[in-house]
Amino acid sequence: MKIPYLTADLAGTGGLLKQQPEDFCVEEIPAYLPCGSGEHLYLLVEKEGLSTFALVEQLSQILRLPRDRFGYAGLKDTQARSRQWLSIAGARAEQLEALTLPQVRLLQLSRHGNKLRLGHLRGNRFSIRLRQVENDAPCRAEAILQRLQQQGVPNRFGPQRYGVLGNNAAVGRALLQQDFDRALAEIIGPPARITNERWRQAAEAFAAGDQATACAALPAAMRDERRLLLQLQQGRSPRQAVLGLPRKRLALYLSAWQSAFFDTLVTERLTSLGQLWPGDIAYIHAKGACFRVSDAVAEQPRANAGEISPAGLLPGSRALTSEGAMARLEQQLLVAEQLPADAFTALKGLHLTGERRPLRVFPADCHCQAADADLMVHFSLPAGCFATSVLREIRKTATEG
Repeated sequence: MKIPYLTADLAGTGGLLKQQPEDFCVEEIPAYLPCGSGEHLYLLVEKEGLSTFALVEQLSQILRLPRDRFGYAGLKDTQARSRQWLSIAGARAEQLEALTLPQVRLLQLSRHGNKLRLGHLRGNRFSIRLRQVENDAPCRAEAILQRLQQQGVPNRFGPQRYGVLGNNAAVGRALLQQDFDRALAEIIGPPARITNERWRQAAEAFAAGDQATACAALPAAMRDERRLLLQLQQGRSPRQAVLGLPRKRLALYLSAWQSAFFDTLVTERLTSLGQLWPGDIAYIHAKGACFRVSDAVAEQPRANAGEISPAGLLPGSRALTSEGAMARLEQQLLVAEQLPADAFTALKGLHLTGERRPLRVFPADCHCQAADADLMVHFSLPAGCFATSVLREIRKTATEG
């Protein structure tokens, strides 16, 4: 399905994204700075071409500390130059000062009393180079950014949430439906979407029912998938094999399904992102809190001012329920998912409580300038929001990731 643009009447800049890691620079805006004392060592790092998970894995092996000793406020892309804080319990400053890691620079060390956890940040600043843009790209980008600052940007999740093959949400849906054969097929991967030759051979063998050949063909880095296939060969059921995957990975699939559901809501309400409906759940941007709208007309001036916005559903057992037209829309989409009644609580250790997320957010500190034949775009977004939502409106290209 072609996803419409909020700024469809404004021409895009085109341009190539993420041709080099330094083309996509992101810097965390921390919720707080370390106080200087405490059991957790805080380090500010700049890394390039390395994901947060990969850096934690490297440090875990070098320092001989389990991964649960490490904390971080947000996850950063591999194909980027990023600055972020990490926390480590049980590490000494001199250990980090003596380290030399490729692709990583240590910028600052301090200490604090608590572990960094996901969400412990105010937002992120982005500086992004778009290469080979249209000749009048700066004018086009300025017009689009001005509109987005006034109306808000659709708060869609980024393509990285859906995985290399774009099917993480499909795995999550299969888990909720307790269709573990389907989950297996999606985890190993649809062969037609796979470009890596060995992985594609493994996926083709699995689709043909040859688990041994599939297991042997998998790339070395796909350890979880190999373990899953070995369990099948040892007589485990698809359910047992799939639920034997790391809990963090299973939770990622479920989160991707929630994200896809929310993104559909954003598209359905694209023409009313800032228009309150009676019975909406409204999000207060300054507080991060929600309330049910009883008088849409009375509350609309606050929405017009950008103080509040309609909030869409990330489904779960405890999420605030809307009323009226929004409730009917959300229920219609849930019915289409064909989930069992206990879908959100049936999988042990994988309960989905759900939450509300604003349908739009407001980029700040926006500006852009020409850089030879390229375009530099700068903006900041609140925590949990994706730069790709802004960039797809600016570029308007067939490839938006």
